[in-house]
Amino acid sequence: MDIGTRVRLSLMMFLQYFVWGAWWVPFGSYLMHAGLGSWIGTMFSAQGWAAILSPLFVGAIADRYFSAQKVVGVLHLAGGGALLALSLAGSDPGLVFALTLGVLLAYMPTLALSNAIAFAAMTDTAKEFPAIRVLGTIGWIVAGLLVGWLGAEETALPLRMAAGVSVLYGLYAFTLPATPPAASSKRVGLAGLLGLDAIKGGDRSFWALIGCSLLLMIPLSFYYAYANPFLVGVGVGAAAGVQTIGQVSEVGFLLLPLFLRWFGMKTVLLVGMLAWTARYALFAFGFDAGGPHMPMLLVALALHGVCFDFFLVAGQIWVDQRFPTETRGRAQSFLALVTWGVGSIIGSLLANAVYVAHSGGTNGHEVDWTGFWLIPSALAAVVAVVFALSFRDSAKRAGN
Repeated sequence: MDIGTRVRLSLMMFLQYFVWGAWWVPFGSYLMHAGLGSWIGTMFSAQGWAAILSPLFVGAIADRYFSAQKVVGVLHLAGGGALLALSLAGSDPGLVFALTLGVLLAYMPTLALSNAIAFAAMTDTAKEFPAIRVLGTIGWIVAGLLVGWLGAEETALPLRMAAGVSVLYGLYAFTLPATPPAASSKRVGLAGLLGLDAIKGGDRSFWALIGCSLLLMIPLSFYYAYANPFLVGVGVGAAAGVQTIGQVSEVGFLLLPLFLRWFGMKTVLLVGMLAWTARYALFAFGFDAGGPHMPMLLVALALHGVCFDFFLVAGQIWVDQRFPTETRGRAQSFLALVTWGVGSIIGSLLANAVYVAHSGGTNGHEVDWTGFWLIPSALAAVVAVVFALSFRDSAKRAGN
């Protein structure tokens, strides 16, 4: 791959994740400030519905009839318009949810499509993709630092900033390397698009991983919806910028393959689960009436690399190793459906209920954050115990 293509793809990844990070991280604080504090988890459940629907769109339409770069361009132009409308929607919960879902329905398919554009332009994906994909993480970090520096977490500015960048990215996408439709003309059913036809080869450990992944997404959803409102609420300045410590730590855990070799898959997965327990316990006791205890909160945020990579990424690697080439992609689709789809919906709605129960009907001013965070901490601990008792990491691997 020549240097020009590398730069173009790197910019694509930067813009792809800048858009998401700019508005999604502070969105909970914006909703709370807009008088929708009791709806935060419900709004964040829109990501789960979009995650379920996006593989249907990509597999049945985008992969079959249109060039990927053109689909990305159209979707980001539409998403930019939806983000702008969301920033002007006010405090009507029905309208805000509908627009939030609209934004995510436009955005989520572009995650897979941007990867497809990059893969199609590469000559050696194993060597070239990580260096390009890391620009996405950097884009998320830059977006968070910018929002934090502006002190804009509770305003509509992040939504409008994301809208503007989404439109620019949409226009830029039409200049990306041509990526024609990759799918064959053979019709694929609903079961195939969701990966349901691949899982019949799953053994006990596969189902243990699937079940625990679903359950772990419940405490994970607490973080995505409520971490920023919590940090703002306990007095952390430039909270969105501070949260980028998590993405910085995630870059460090690109060494995950070494940990897998040293400690084995089961240990790595278990450590990832227990890291969520520790992280939420640090949140629960990382403040008092005098304000935040920053060392505890910084450690909690820095655990993101362990929490995310040691479980979600390691789980994807395990599935990739245990399924043959012809069903591997569909098995990954099923794992994504369970985690980012079903698990995210259940987790976000449960987090919303727990928040309402611990906020006494207020809009974020009298929240029992200690009690709130102890619940997902305990849930993660229970999942870890279930996983330790049910998962067996055999040496059996699928052939290529």
